[in-house]
Amino acid sequence: MKLKYIVPVLLFFLFSCTDYLDKEADTELTMDMVFNDKTRLEGMLAYVYSGIPDPSWGYLNATGWSVFGDDWSPSERWQQWGWDAIPKITGNWNTGSSWSGDYWGGLPKRIRTANILRENVVPIENTTLDEQEVKYIKAECRFLQAYFYNLLINCYGVAPFQPDFIAPTNGSTEELLTGPVPYDEVIDWCDKEMLAASQELPAVYSQAIKYGRITSIMSLAARARMLLFAASPLVNGNPDYAGFTNKEGELIFNTSYDATKWTRALEAHKLLVDKAHEAGHELYKMYNDDGSIDAFASTQWVHARTYADGNKEILFARPQNQTEQDRHMSPYGAGGNGGLSMTQSLVDAFFMENGLPAILGYQDGDKTQPIINQESGYSETGFSTSNDVRNTDSWNWYDGSEKVAAKAGTYNMYVNREPRFYNAILWNERYYIWDKRNVDFYKYGRDNNYTHDAPQNGYMGLKRKHPNSDSKNGSYQYRPGIVYRLAEAYLSYCEILNEVRPGDPEILTYLNLIRERAGIPGYSTSQQDGYIKVNLADQAEMRKLIRMERRVELCGEGVRYDDLRRWKEAETTLNRDFYGMNFSGTQKSDDKSNPESFFVRSKYQKRVYQKKYYWFPIYQTEIDKNPNLVQAPFWTDED
Repeated sequence: MKLKYIVPVLLFFLFSCTDYLDKEADTELTMDMVFNDKTRLEGMLAYVYSGIPDPSWGYLNATGWSVFGDDWSPSERWQQWGWDAIPKITGNWNTGSSWSGDYWGGLPKRIRTANILRENVVPIENTTLDEQEVKYIKAECRFLQAYFYNLLINCYGVAPFQPDFIAPTNGSTEELLTGPVPYDEVIDWCDKEMLAASQELPAVYSQAIKYGRITSIMSLAARARMLLFAASPLVNGNPDYAGFTNKEGELIFNTSYDATKWTRALEAHKLLVDKAHEAGHELYKMYNDDGSIDAFASTQWVHARTYADGNKEILFARPQNQTEQDRHMSPYGAGGNGGLSMTQSLVDAFFMENGLPAILGYQDGDKTQPIINQESGYSETGFSTSNDVRNTDSWNWYDGSEKVAAKAGTYNMYVNREPRFYNAILWNERYYIWDKRNVDFYKYGRDNNYTHDAPQNGYMGLKRKHPNSDSKNGSYQYRPGIVYRLAEAYLSYCEILNEVRPGDPEILTYLNLIRERAGIPGYSTSQQDGYIKVNLADQAEMRKLIRMERRVELCGEGVRYDDLRRWKEAETTLNRDFYGMNFSGTQKSDDKSNPESFFVRSKYQKRVYQKKYYWFPIYQTEIDKNPNLVQAPFWTDED
């Protein structure tokens, strides 16, 4: 059979990528020509894999999942270079808006290509494509089909669902024009498929060339994350979606709360954690000469070391390297693009060195009036008079061998903070080792040319930047594209335990593993040295602490946006003014009455988030073509 007859209507939909399928001169490409050619077959498989979103640069520039949250803040004028997530965070989008994430158009192509591979791949004599390899490829495709369906409904909430569909040679157009099924039906199918795929795949491949190929741990990790989302308030008993049905009258979202969804998520995370431990996965740690954990180096290098280099915290990685993000996290005056910021609310979220939160909230929701935790020792008045010296032997990104987290003269807001803070935030006048100077974010300073290539809110982001990427000399290092790491599994497990079994001591066990690696005191149910006393039985208190830890540990990794969505907090957290330092400031001052003072909380952006933004809209052109589709919730009433 000629390959072009497999899907007569969707040929271009499946095989539009000339990188992996070419026509030979004057010859139609046949099924045998593809599946008896190892190179072509592997290219076809690579095309399916290409649907996995890039968790580094892609989450910022293409899908925008990192930008949609309240961590990253790129220069607004970068939208002219394809940053189409930027107008969305300010409320400027509709059912016709472009989106380079390309889920609606791109993922179904890969789902169907994966299905064709599963149906047709066979061993090829005299090659490494033997029976075992064929089994692996089929299992990989099985997982990827489910993973891509999950990405689709995680984005749109509603999407056509035809998991095993390949159009027959005599098929009609009507067979392709299907509508959505209930959300939970897709989740149940994806759950079953991901679990089954995990049972057919190895926990790790021995061959380095297979790095990035789907493993059982990858499959369990994606499954666990999916089931946590499905158990959360947005889609578990949300009354906002009462009456929202497909064309057959079926409710898309179940509006009755189902506690068993949390139980299923708990079991999935328990399985993931146990299997990950069995496979040798552990939190990545580096140590000082005295045997203590070097929290500064550990929380920095966990994002730069590869699995082959000993980073066994990685559970799911996309192997393609992306150095563009490092360029955008480098100051303009040191050869970088210099306009990728992190928000003031993230700065506020990091703990102090003593493990206590710096800020407890804001007066009347005004981010310029923080409620300071007096017990923490935090201050945002004045400048430090001595170096903030820490115990670290392997961390020299900014201050060489001085072991200095913040030099004397630093704005007190940035002094005595936890180690993770110093690996995420570049503030004005912080020492920058690659240029051997303090950065200058003052208006018209060396790193603020007052254009789009300058930090619009007085900060630059550093999360995930490779320590050896030298923008000054244009030298950028390979950094793994980490989709999921063990720290997320621990934090999700804590969150679910608190919902299912409040007071379970394992909550503190796993929460404290994260805090120990971060170099801050853990929590205890009793008063004891080196720990912070908490009431483990208080579900609301523990929920707050777990979410605070999650915000800090996973910041800038594309997780925060889904967290805000599933908790139903996006419409409050993201619908407000955003703040930073005074981008127009020219003076080293925190005098609020002086308009030239740089170190003053200042509004730089108004973000808009309506109830309909919890889901992406289906393009109106697709609705017009397919009478069986329904628009995502609340988008039919768009202004």
